[in-house]
Amino acid sequence: MTAADVSVVTETLPGSQVGLTIEVPTDQVDRTYDRVLSRLSQRVRIEGFRPGKAPRPLVEARLGPGAIRDEVADALVSPVVTQALRDRSIEAIDRPRVEIQELERGRPARFTARVSIMPEVKLPELASLQVDRQRTTVDDAMVEERLASLRERMAQIQPVERPVAVGDIVVADVRVLVDGEEVPGEGRTATEVEVAEGRVIPELLAALPGHGVGDVVPVDVTFPDDHANPAMAGKAGTIEATVQGVKEKLVPELTDEVASELSGGEHDSAEKLRAAVREDLEQQAGRLDQLSFEQAAVNAVVKAAELDVPEALVEREMARQTDQLQRRLGQRGLRLDRYLEYLNKSEDEYRAELRPDAEGRIRVDLVLEELGKQMTIEPSEDEVTEYLREEATRDAEVEQNLDDLLKNPVARDYFRHRLTRLKVLEGLVARVGGDAVAAVKTGETLGSNAE
Repeated sequence: MTAADVSVVTETLPGSQVGLTIEVPTDQVDRTYDRVLSRLSQRVRIEGFRPGKAPRPLVEARLGPGAIRDEVADALVSPVVTQALRDRSIEAIDRPRVEIQELERGRPARFTARVSIMPEVKLPELASLQVDRQRTTVDDAMVEERLASLRERMAQIQPVERPVAVGDIVVADVRVLVDGEEVPGEGRTATEVEVAEGRVIPELLAALPGHGVGDVVPVDVTFPDDHANPAMAGKAGTIEATVQGVKEKLVPELTDEVASELSGGEHDSAEKLRAAVREDLEQQAGRLDQLSFEQAAVNAVVKAAELDVPEALVEREMARQTDQLQRRLGQRGLRLDRYLEYLNKSEDEYRAELRPDAEGRIRVDLVLEELGKQMTIEPSEDEVTEYLREEATRDAEVEQNLDDLLKNPVARDYFRHRLTRLKVLEGLVARVGGDAVAAVKTGETLGSNAE
């Protein structure tokens, strides 16, 4: 019996799936039944007969038609489906889902199979994409804000006997309460709280000024859903600060002497330091603008691309993200089910929240992979080696293990994948306008699984 004797009809299904309708001729079905019964008869113990010597009708009666049919299905269906996929060059990305319509001795077997495949990705004409380039202007206020931040490094702190003012540092005992009960391990004694925007939560920033030593300052808060402590995540609570002391921060003016000290002697005047700060901010703004442009280019090509993301890949990405969360929770001695209980979420709700991000990540990966194919980007071994050496100058861990990484095929494949994505991004940005600079160095806009 050859593969040609099996009838296979394929059809394209939604969701990047292929359906197969398969019919196996009667003689092949009968031979499978005979082979299965011969094997099973060796295992069945029937009184008065040695193993394998009992009459077949007795063996069939002892096993029952359902059990025999299941064994035949196991022996027949999987090999036939596997061969059908191989003969038609169908590369499945998940296990076939099989439904048996008919499987009886003396009759042809009929069943269907459905598998997911990598989708066809239709890319837009890159030159037609409209991607706006943001250009940030560095103004005097930004320069002065950076200079103020630098001057704070030389600030002198001294205790004062007066109510708290914005900019002060408060020494306080802090308690955290949820449902009226103090949360163990979250409180602090004699901790310093800087009463400044970005240094303390807005509720305390608004409440602390005007209070003096001995005052108890409670504020109502809602903790974020992703709080590290599950007992607090997403819940309403109270942070209670008892003022134990007040310190004033005295920040020096920007004199030539201060400028020289702040720059380690590199700039001997306030104006020279101000000019250097402006130049640094302009360079940073340029890098951020470039990153923004690169991300916009990726978003534009992904949005314009046509593809049907397979559910199998989405499920795989969701499983990967869930595994990562379980490992993080495990390091804290927590289980996922308990964590979801703290968040008051069911597993279905958690998965529903994961799905959009998982699908988005897969979509980006598939589009960038197709871009790489169309651009015929295949880094050479020398390029991978050079990229690894460059990474070692930016990453201490890579530098420490560089010799081993250079020899390890798995590690080289990992960095080859990263380099390929970087080159794809560089080619994409060049085609929609501009040169890739920042992200090619940092890999910050490469999609979900670039690393």
